[in-house]
Amino acid sequence: MKFKEQSQLVDYETAVADMERRVAGIHAGTDDEAVWLVEHPPLYTAGTSANPKDLLNPRFPVFETGRGGQYTYHGPGQRVAYVMLDLKKHQTEPDIRRYVWQLEEWVIRSLADFGIVGERRTGRVGIWVADGQTECKIAAIGVRVRHWVTYHGISINVDPDLSHFSGIVPCGISEFGVTKMTDLVSGVTIKKVDSVLKARFGDVFET
Repeated sequence: MKFKEQSQLVDYETAVADMERRVAGIHAGTDDEAVWLVEHPPLYTAGTSANPKDLLNPRFPVFETGRGGQYTYHGPGQRVAYVMLDLKKHQTEPDIRRYVWQLEEWVIRSLADFGIVGERRTGRVGIWVADGQTECKIAAIGVRVRHWVTYHGISINVDPDLSHFSGIVPCGISEFGVTKMTDLVSGVTIKKVDSVLKARFGDVFET
């Protein structure tokens, strides 16, 4: 699998346009599958299920996007992984729910390498960590599929400014908060997370 890491902040609209071109190329057989690892300037995105009431304070630019899900935040210190795969090559029968499960598993196994226990929750997309009686979201998932080629993907809170999430109800869930890796363990960096994501990808996806 070809991984592309961006060392500088990537404009969101540019990233989406680049994904659209890559997805078309994968479908046409002219481009290879790829995973792009990026960070964005602070912004909010609205998925196809977003409720306008969940946009509490549009303190950053808001983008409507074709991915599934509701409102989410992207910003510096958060690792976003855009995954462009031809599901027909990776699954006997293309299955979007199975693909989402694989993305979740990829995140869970990657977090485990840092000693963080990430968990699924029924009815709540994304990855959660529990601390006693509280639970917080540490990673979000939102996907889009065209001609069985995937794009968009995951975002992991490595060390973002968590106050930036206050402008939205993240993923429409107000009962629980958000957390980041650096609040749970020491010595975590984007570079280290990238290394683990690349190492664990093949554990979940046939490459």
